[in-house]
Parts: sequence; C-alpha cells; structure tokens
Amino acid sequence: MQHVIRHKLEGKKVMILGFGREGQSSFRLIRKLLPGMNLTIADASENIASDPLLREDPSVTLFTGKGYLEHLNDYEVILKTPGITLQQLGGKIPSEKISSQTDLFLQAYSNQVIGVTGTKGKSTTATLIFHILKQAGKDALLLGNIGRPAFNYTDDIHPGTLIVFELSSHQLEFLTTAPRIAILLNLFQEHLDAYASFRDYRLAKWNIVKFQHRDDPVIFNADDPLVQELMKEFRPERRYLPFSRETELADGCFIRDHFIYYAEDCRYTPVVDLNKKIHLKGNHNRNNILAAVAACRELGLDNEEIEEGVLSFRGLEHRMEFIGKFRGIEFYDDSISTIPESCIAAVKALENVDTLIIGGFDRGVDYSGLEEFFLQSDITNLIFTGDAGRRIYSEMKNKERKGRNYFVLDRFAEFADIAFRYTASGKICLLSPAAASYDEFTNFEERGNRFKELVLQSGTRT
Repeated sequence: MQHVIRHKLEGKKVMILGFGREGQSSFRLIRKLLPGMNLTIADASENIASDPLLREDPSVTLFTGKGYLEHLNDYEVILKTPGITLQQLGGKIPSEKISSQTDLFLQAYSNQVIGVTGTKGKSTTATLIFHILKQAGKDALLLGNIGRPAFNYTDDIHPGTLIVFELSSHQLEFLTTAPRIAILLNLFQEHLDAYASFRDYRLAKWNIVKFQHRDDPVIFNADDPLVQELMKEFRPERRYLPFSRETELADGCFIRDHFIYYAEDCRYTPVVDLNKKIHLKGNHNRNNILAAVAACRELGLDNEEIEEGVLSFRGLEHRMEFIGKFRGIEFYDDSISTIPESCIAAVKALENVDTLIIGGFDRGVDYSGLEEFFLQSDITNLIFTGDAGRRIYSEMKNKERKGRNYFVLDRFAEFADIAFRYTASGKICLLSPAAASYDEFTNFEERGNRFKELVLQSGTRT
C-alpha cells in the first residue's frame, strides 16, 4: 500500500513541518518512495542543518529559526508533525493544505487499523490490545503516539497485519480518513495551551469517529458525560459498541458480578473473571480492559484468548508502576499523570497513599476538584513542585487540615529527603503529578526516570 502514499505526494510541493522523531520518519519514507523529489523541512531548531539525514541531500530546502513558519503558503502539502500546534500556526495557512503522517498512513491502511484515543488510558489500552493479539498468535503492530512513528514500519505491514494505533489529539486534528475500529476512552481537560478552547480539543478527538465509514464499529465510554455529549450532538451512523462499568448493556462490554461480559443483541457472554489476579489496578484500568475486550471480540478472538492476554499483561512503565519497597515505604511512579482525574484515579486505586508528589508545568487546568479530593482524603503529606504545584498549594494553604504536612519545592529532586523522612512505614509514596513535565523535564518519561533514580539513590531496599 506504499503506492497510495507515493501517489498522494508525487509531483506536489511538500513541506515537512517539524523535524522531530515523526518528521524524520516521514523524510526517510518519502526519500525511499520518491528519491529525487524536492523536499522542504521547516523547524524552529537551527541545529537540524547538521543532521546526517539532511546534510548531504541536494534536494532539501531548510527553513529554521524564528522565521521557520513564514513560507507555509508556498507549499501544496504541509505534513504537520504533532509537536507543531494550531496555536503556533495562528491561521497562517488554509487547513486543506495541512496533512500529516497519520492521515497519509490511514489513507493507505485504515481497514487494518484499530485506533485508540482519549485523554487518558490510550497507551495502556493500545498496548493491552496489542499484547492480547500477540499472545493469541496474531500478526500485529503497535504504532503511533506511543513512540513508534507509523512510517517507520510500513515494510512490516502485510495484508493480514492488525495495526493498533495510539492517536493523540494532535495526530487527529487534520484527518480525512479514520481507523476502521475507533476507540474513544474518555475526555478531560488537557492540552489547553495548544487549543483555542476545550471544545476544539474535544473536536480534534472526535475526528477518530467523524471520518469512519457508516458500518465501522465505534467503541466508546458510555459512562463518560463528555463522550456521550458528542455522541448525542453528532449522532453518527456507526455500529455502536459502548462499554460501561455502571450499566448493563444490550451491546458492548460491561461488568456484572466481578465478570466482564460481552453483549450482542442482549446475548451475554462472560469473558474475563475479575476475581483472578489482574495487574492493572483501579477503575480507570477497568475501563481500559473493557475497551480492549470489545476490540478483541470485534477482531474475532475467543474468550479464552482474551482472558489469558488480560491476565498476563503487567502494565506500562510510568503508569502506576511499582518501583520497590525502601525503608519500609512502597514507591510508585505514575509520571504519566498530567491531569487531575488521573491523579485521583491513582490514589483511589492504590488506597494506601501517605505521601503524594504533585505539580509541574502549569497549563491552566482547573484543579478545584483535585483540591477538594485532597481535603477529603487520608493523604498525610503533599509535596508540591513546579508552577502547577505552587498554584495548587496557594489555593489550598488556607484549608490545611490538622496533622497534614505541605511542602513546596524549588526543585523536583528535593522530594526524596522529605518522602523518606515523613512517609509512614508500610504506606505508599506516589508520584502522580496531575501536570505536564515541561518545566524541568523534556517529557513524563524523563521525570519518571528521575524519580526512580532519586528513590534508588536515597533508599535501601528491604
């Protein structure tokens, strides 16, 4: 199907906008398919001129530095990478000129794709589906926002390959084609710095459903009011496969008597016994499992294959990841938590949190619900980091509860001494920041790795 991508670009004036991981993969594939084609790369970094991919290529034009966005209208196709936001573009070019690696990939392979999006849980859900498929012996790939640019893997795709594709809002913005199976997990406030409004963010997510075909299945969270609001507003003609922890459904997946059931025309089949040892903790992960079960049933897997895959899946790094027990304290890394709802979910799932580390880069998220949750919780020690942490503290400091300790840090690394000094033995210290990492760190992975390093340096494993 690479000929589809070649056909879309051949003879056009093409710019790759952003030269990070995805931009580089787009460049490599275009060079493979159209080796003599003139290409333009635009990126804010002037350092890309020394990149080995570009340095000796005579058919490349570079626009870098402050004026890298000035020539957009000179091009017929702009392949925007996820790191470039609409706010940065500021209406400089007509939207019909903007495409992306994701859209070109879906134009070629959409019938083989299970697309997963949502504000939270998409990495876990996508990886769980992929794990179940591989355990069942299926030819499957895991691509997308999980750190695996789709264009890097086109040589590995065969007609029978199942492609699980994690999709961010930025990858969904300019779609014209959607995955055959679309999964919409939830919608919360996030990335408000990158969109004109929260509605614009939600509509970007909605594109995963908007561009499906009429008979394509959409798997969605029937308990999420914002997802339900979009379903009611647009009423897409699709094959609905909802999932719910709260309601028994005629079609889709739900929980009853500690079993996950798959329903089809009111015929109920138990698929996963939740009394068995499942490594994914918390109600938010129950939702992820429900979505994965619905997708795998849609793909024709039998109940035994699905249950075996769910039971053997151990979760992802930096997602409520158990680091170890040091000086009698259990440490968990939930650095992926960048919104209040995910922090609350982690605290509820672990149940024994005595010390919580929160904060980071402040994107203007509403923390009032999180603050109220803290005030009602049994957490003894709250450690605040970054601008987001300082804002949360400033909104809570006059509501301090007797016996609770608040610590406001200048640097993230200061948490370790406090955590070991104040966390009660036998209880949990949890990093679940409810904020982005961009103040001190490049990404949440770097923040989580630093958390682990500091814990290991400061503690003695028991």
